[in-house]
Amino acid sequence: MKYSIIIPVLNEEKNLVKIIPEIFERLEKVNFELIVVDDNSTDNTSKIFKKIKNKKIRYFLRKNDRDLSRACIYGFDKSKNENIVVMDGDYQHKPKDLLRLIKAFEKKNVDILVGARNLFMNKNKGLGFIRLNASRILVLIVNVLFGKETSDPMSGFFIFKRKLYNKTKKELLKDGYKILLDLIYTKKYSKKKVMDFYINFDDRKKGKSKMSLKMIIFKFYLLRIKQSFLVN
Repeated sequence: MKYSIIIPVLNEEKNLVKIIPEIFERLEKVNFELIVVDDNSTDNTSKIFKKIKNKKIRYFLRKNDRDLSRACIYGFDKSKNENIVVMDGDYQHKPKDLLRLIKAFEKKNVDILVGARNLFMNKNKGLGFIRLNASRILVLIVNVLFGKETSDPMSGFFIFKRKLYNKTKKELLKDGYKILLDLIYTKKYSKKKVMDFYINFDDRKKGKSKMSLKMIIFKFYLLRIKQSFLVN
């Protein structure tokens, strides 16, 4: 099986120099390409990739639009393989878990395998008290509004089949910070099979989080309106 690994980034220079070599070390026996989509970082991210001479790595700079979902979609459109992986470039998603996720995906007959944080078991040292409880509340909101498909619809770490994207891309909101919500809850491909795979979510080592709670809530609102007008 072949994989396209999409990493959307914004000012993650200090984390990328760690995560990229480790991905190649961990995935030595995996057939993959690595696509980094940069939303016009102001640090030295672009300089890092000018120095890299590896045909398995492709770097794209988006200069006029900073949006995590659209950065992911840009990467999807540039990717070549039948299975697509999304992970953050902040080193909270570990390359060792990436390998575990890929191995699990190859054993399961699923459309989406979610690298889920076990938000209700107090094992997430990567989430502070406020963010952990905010995430729990958001999960409950999703379950009430759309039905439970995964224990972590907020995850930014998952694998899915390209055919799912091809069938749903015209229906995606293409806005905000949680592309997984779009992929799972669009009605265009309602018979999709989703499964969780629990990961070790670590604390951010460098840089600052770009996630906006206000933006996520707004996306819920848009998604709910969209669903009310769509039919299966």
